[in-house]
Amino acid sequence: MYVRHLELTDFRSWARADLDLEPGRTVFVGPNGYGKTNLVEALWYSTTLGSHRVASDAPLIRAGAERAVVSTIVVNDGRELAVDLEITAGRANKARLNRSPVRSAREILGVLRAVMFAPEDLALVRGAPGERRRYLDELATTRRPAVAGIRADYDRVVRQRTALLKTAAAARFRGDRNVLDTLDVWDGHLAAHGAQLIAARVQLVNELAPEVEKAYQLLAPASRPAAIRYRSSLDLDGGDADGAEYFEAALLDALARRRDAELERGVCLVGPHRDDLELRLGDQMAKGFASHGESWSMALALRLAAYELLRSEGGDPVLLLDDVFAELDIARRQALAQVAGSAEQVLVTAAVHEDIPGDWDVRRIEINMCDDDSGRVSVVSP
Repeated sequence: MYVRHLELTDFRSWARADLDLEPGRTVFVGPNGYGKTNLVEALWYSTTLGSHRVASDAPLIRAGAERAVVSTIVVNDGRELAVDLEITAGRANKARLNRSPVRSAREILGVLRAVMFAPEDLALVRGAPGERRRYLDELATTRRPAVAGIRADYDRVVRQRTALLKTAAAARFRGDRNVLDTLDVWDGHLAAHGAQLIAARVQLVNELAPEVEKAYQLLAPASRPAAIRYRSSLDLDGGDADGAEYFEAALLDALARRRDAELERGVCLVGPHRDDLELRLGDQMAKGFASHGESWSMALALRLAAYELLRSEGGDPVLLLDDVFAELDIARRQALAQVAGSAEQVLVTAAVHEDIPGDWDVRRIEINMCDDDSGRVSVVSP
């Protein structure tokens, strides 16, 4: 798989960009602030419908513009697919597939399969559980686009159930059974959608675990062994602990037991939005105990494991390396370069040419500012 063409309109700093791309390794080179990362961020957005840098869409739209458009042509096994994404802050995205509108932007998920490496990846180890949940959900969605719908349905239920909890405590005090009966209905919705999301995550973690162990060993052969496991707020011991029916029953039981606490606090205390991906080095948690080098190795191992998992299912995903070589020591640079060396397409950003492995045969695209004071950026391919 590779991206043959990328076109941006009013995306981040780009008023317009029009790039023909090729298989193999391409490096976008230019000083910081010139828009290199925006190019690979746009491709990652086409992969996941999310940014690796911000949580909302508003910052993706160029100042003064009403919308941003990301257009790609992806080639997979000789077949071309054109994807156009229209991003408007505060409104649902619009999308076209081969120039025909689709009902939901989620329908383009899976067209471009990519893995992103970026300095922000350190948050996978050192950051809050939400960073690791997002990693799992994005990868699960890339493998099986239907997960995006499951996650959207679950998020909607959590929002509506939380709003109900804020009013249910007073209704309970008045003896109003209608609100509490409604809460029972939303408990069922949360358990049904949450069970599907947990099942997708648990299955993914089970498949990822050996890949993470192997990748970490490659990156840090002298370090402690790495391991991952899904950590849920539910008691998942015993029974068929990898099926949606089991998780649904466990969620309903936990919701019943935590009902008083939820009414008191007015928030949902049970569900996959409270779960985490546990990262371990030897007998210690990586978060809080790993050194800087070990943290980087673990973050890279998570991305490399994702790459190998996608690759095993047929076809190389596109590798997006956002200024990551500058963050790594020699051993980790070499390990990452080794993996990237066999990928069908690798797109790299770098501030200086020296950040790129010297033995790589690459196409270099230099990013330069225009001279017309328009704030636009131009691409020059020598």
